[in-house]
Amino acid sequence: MNKGLKICGVSDPETLNYILNHDHRPTMIGFITNYEKSRRFVKYEKLKDLVNVDKKDVYFTSVLVSPTDEILEKIKNLNFDYYQLYDVSPERTKEIKLKFKKKIITALTISNKDDVVKYKDYSKIADIILFDSKGYHNSQSFDHNLLRDVPNELNKMIAGNIQIDDIPSLKSKDFIIDISGALEDRNGKKDINKIDKLLNLIKKL
Repeated sequence: MNKGLKICGVSDPETLNYILNHDHRPTMIGFITNYEKSRRFVKYEKLKDLVNVDKKDVYFTSVLVSPTDEILEKIKNLNFDYYQLYDVSPERTKEIKLKFKKKIITALTISNKDDVVKYKDYSKIADIILFDSKGYHNSQSFDHNLLRDVPNELNKMIAGNIQIDDIPSLKSKDFIIDISGALEDRNGKKDINKIDKLLNLIKKL
């Protein structure tokens, strides 16, 4: 059975409030903190108000691409449980974890098996390894069969343009499922109806 669900790219209080008050809340919610190319990016002044809520046992995740010390210092007191790090070396990851006392999701972008085995460099540092596509904000897919040899005992998450209809085929996988673009309308705004469908489906499965 999958280990949980993360809804990523939440950027407005209405959507966040809906998720947090749903009968079947996800395990995690992600917020794009410093990657301005993403349409889901949330500027700092808005972000600090957005996450300053009762999380209701949902873990809040700050999604960061190659974060500088400046942005890490700026957000260090915000209501985050995890930092999800893209393009960060193992040494830098360890430094961030120790300094800022946050749990770490190391995000690896995958196109071949050589990308997959990089998890070994982070397995003793990160709390969760995320296997994602190369697309970043573009919600691209990758071949999930590349993950077949990843050990069961690794605490891991899977992303890469996962659609709601894909969820039943993933129900037996021991991954946390990370989903974002499939929950949006044509304008890139999170769709409450799609979120409701997903959360009810996860509960049923």
